[in-house]
Amino acid sequence: MTALDTATTPHPGTLAVGQVLAAITRTTSLTQVFRYSAATWNTHRIHYDLDYAKREGYPGVLVQSHLHGAFVTQYCTDWMGPGGTLESLVVSVRRYAVAGESLTCVGVITELEDQGDFVAVHLDVTETRDSDGAVCVPGKAVIRLPLHEPTKGTNG
Repeated sequence: MTALDTATTPHPGTLAVGQVLAAITRTTSLTQVFRYSAATWNTHRIHYDLDYAKREGYPGVLVQSHLHGAFVTQYCTDWMGPGGTLESLVVSVRRYAVAGESLTCVGVITELEDQGDFVAVHLDVTETRDSDGAVCVPGKAVIRLPLHEPTKGTNG
């Protein structure tokens, strides 16, 4: 069963500015980082060659910036569920993480904007490195949530 199999769309009436959303922690691995490099055609050796990464001054093989972004994106889409729409997401990778580290994503609601049949939920989202609490990725997202359950059509 995946997260989407059990996902529900949050109802805007249950949300408040300042609300902290549930955090999600992922532990990266050398295999994951290597496969992500292969899938994205990222040939920079700091993402798969430990000796090279250390010669460049890093403590290990680095998690790709795009993988950080993918984690934050998935955090948002998992939270919004199948009825939400990710209208915008802006992230900035500020700190590196090495394969094997745990990274935690969390969001805070900063604004709820009434858009008629929808509410735009503005979030500050961060991904932190669990080893020292450093923020690897700060970001901002806008997620559109319906105010009402969609009506089911009939087959006629």
